[in-house]
Amino acid sequence: MNKKDVVQTSAAPDAIGTYSQAIKCGDTVYLSGQIPLDPATMEIVSGDIRIHIHQVFKNLSAVATAAGGSLQEVVKLTVYLTDLSNFPLVNEVMAEYFHEPYPARAAIGVAALPKAVGVEMEAVMVL
Repeated sequence: MNKKDVVQTSAAPDAIGTYSQAIKCGDTVYLSGQIPLDPATMEIVSGDIRIHIHQVFKNLSAVATAAGGSLQEVVKLTVYLTDLSNFPLVNEVMAEYFHEPYPARAAIGVAALPKAVGVEMEAVMVL
């Protein structure tokens, strides 16, 4: 069985509950869902959904860096949206943070997310 290491960074929001920002198991890192929280204030960033999507990618990037990688090592990204009509914005913003080959991805419409945000993303990264 592989050893599990907890990944923790102050550059991303603290975990709100009984989970870790990420768990590293061998060369694989499982990044917990991130919402558009400002890690300094632990408040939702102000602005529209595009700004929220940017903040989510910034938070994921900070955790990826703390685990010894970057968003370029993400192999699977799962996007949760309360309004799937915002999915084209995810594509636009994602292009600023990723380059080919892009990770596998799923987009899931949900009724609600923590703190009533419109977007949450989780990822799997292989170092």
